[in-house]
Amino acid sequence: MKNIDVCLTPDLLHLHTQSLENSIVVVADVFRATSCMVTAFAYGVESILPVATVEECKSLQERGYLAAAERNAQKVDGFELDNSPFSYMDERLIGSRIAMTTTNGTLAITRSRGAVKVLVGSFLNLEAITRYLKAQQYDVLILCAGWKGRVNLEDTLFAGALIERLRDEFMVPEDSGLMAWRMYVQAQKDLPAFLAASSHVRRLHRLSIQKDIIYCLQHDLYDVVPVLRGNALVCMEV
Repeated sequence: MKNIDVCLTPDLLHLHTQSLENSIVVVADVFRATSCMVTAFAYGVESILPVATVEECKSLQERGYLAAAERNAQKVDGFELDNSPFSYMDERLIGSRIAMTTTNGTLAITRSRGAVKVLVGSFLNLEAITRYLKAQQYDVLILCAGWKGRVNLEDTLFAGALIERLRDEFMVPEDSGLMAWRMYVQAQKDLPAFLAASSHVRRLHRLSIQKDIIYCLQHDLYDVVPVLRGNALVCMEV
């Protein structure tokens, strides 16, 4: 039987090196990087190039990419796009190539390149990810982007939601996965209430971004599976 495991923050990824090389990694940054990426592909973006630093993103912008840069939940000056999924619901972005850097999500993706495949997950494409993973022969490692190396609640809940949908076909060998799953089972009837006191929700509330929170917690809106091919994310045919 295949295994499904959870790495609660990229700072713990070194503990999963052996499993990384034999697993499909699903990166989750629910608030808001991977939710933005899933939305962007659902609305017709051609590719997203995730980079770790603002400097890399600026260099790609100078080469003709549309550029999205976020730090500390706010847009970096001088870039076209921010880290709100609503910014990607724009027909002018259809067919575009986007370079993106965020505080946590793009860093998690770039650190996962040693995996069999790297997928982008969110609640928005949870069912599409589930269907794809059921059809694969590999173990799964869910990498929670967290917040600056720390564990966060929303990404852990996504990990639990994915385990809930896969647990009949995957073993959950480690406590991190068991914890995430049990937390999601407890929270699933009202995720916004469960997350109300969480650190990133409070951070987004201070920036008056409540609508992004509600949007990012919706399940199964889009039938897209972003996958890393080379250095860029593209939308996989599923």
